[in-house]
Amino acid sequence: MSGPMEQFEIKKLIPIEIGGYDISFTNSSLCMVLAATLVVSIFALCLRKRTLVPGVYQNIPESIYEFIYKIVLDNVGKEGVKYFSFIFTLSLFIASGNILGLFPYSFTFTSHLAAVGALSIFALLFNMIVGIRKKKWGYLRTFMPRGIPWPLAPLIIPIETISLLSKPFSLTVRLVANMTVGHIMLKIIAGFVAALGVCGVVPLFFDGCIIAFELFIAVLQAYIYTILSCIYLSDALHYH
Repeated sequence: MSGPMEQFEIKKLIPIEIGGYDISFTNSSLCMVLAATLVVSIFALCLRKRTLVPGVYQNIPESIYEFIYKIVLDNVGKEGVKYFSFIFTLSLFIASGNILGLFPYSFTFTSHLAAVGALSIFALLFNMIVGIRKKKWGYLRTFMPRGIPWPLAPLIIPIETISLLSKPFSLTVRLVANMTVGHIMLKIIAGFVAALGVCGVVPLFFDGCIIAFELFIAVLQAYIYTILSCIYLSDALHYH
């Protein structure tokens, strides 16, 4: 039987090397493409026949849209609405990646530091660009909030710098840890199902319960990621 960590191994599907750099198309890349394709396909299918009074299928994407819109409005304010498309895309990509990883023979790309870390760093750079465009030189107040005596600058500036740079780390570690631990538990208990034979019905029941719980965790972690992304965007737009 394979070990519980084998499910997280990156496997090359289409080897590609350019200028000495390995940019191969992997199982992680495939699942990222699948996640994005599934979201676009589901939304396109549900919204192919739009009516003034939404039906069951049209209500699904509209409810998701309104839910995320309310998160942005509550945490960023009206100024954040213009950046809604970024938060909306980020949220659905994370959620679809989490849920897709629960299906057999799939790959959970949100369990890898490289994938989630790249998204989080991109989100930080996006927030910094937004903050600089909005505040110009006033963005430097991020590192030295108003009202703090200047003699404390040698202490406050390093603390605020570390605080800013730690944001992608906090976004990444929380999501990766939850996805990794949950899938390890599923794999270990599934091993008992195969090993116990007929008596494996008991661990099979627990595995089913964990899958249901992991589905909840997948959606919850996407929600938390969205909330934190909105809070960090709000910090970039508004002064302390």
